[in-house]
Amino acid sequence: MRQANFHARPPMLFDAPTIEQLSIVISQVTAPAFLLAAEAQLLGVLVSRQDRIVDRARELADLDDGHARAHRKLELPILRDRAELIHRSIYWGVASCVVTSFLVIVAFASAFFRFRHEFGAGLLFMIAMTLFTGALVAFALEIKLAYTEIDAAAMLMKQRDRLKAPAEG
Repeated sequence: MRQANFHARPPMLFDAPTIEQLSIVISQVTAPAFLLAAEAQLLGVLVSRQDRIVDRARELADLDDGHARAHRKLELPILRDRAELIHRSIYWGVASCVVTSFLVIVAFASAFFRFRHEFGAGLLFMIAMTLFTGALVAFALEIKLAYTEIDAAAMLMKQRDRLKAPAEG
């Protein structure tokens, strides 16, 4: 007669990963977790800049005098271009967050279902970094355009001062 083995695990439909396997996955998703934190911080900055652009456009719309028309004519196209760049940056930043989150999900799902995930995880990380880089490039272009707007405002102020000078003299 056969003796029963009480220490053997009963057959299961789902073989959960061991704590060691989960520990390895957790260490592997550390870089994507840091990337998610950086993405979230960038998105916070971008939304803040977008709010300031919208506020400035509203201020320009509320101005009534002749100088205001010159400001609107000069600044609104720049503000529109800046808003477009910020929009792209936010869009790519959010897409990067989604891919990074999916990467973390895939890493844990792979551990649970015992799939090899190195190729997929590497590919997802490259896509996330590419999208994040796109967001940063659009953000850098928006910053450059913001300085153009400052130069344009300074030019308008000089013109206004020149027009006032003969009238005062």
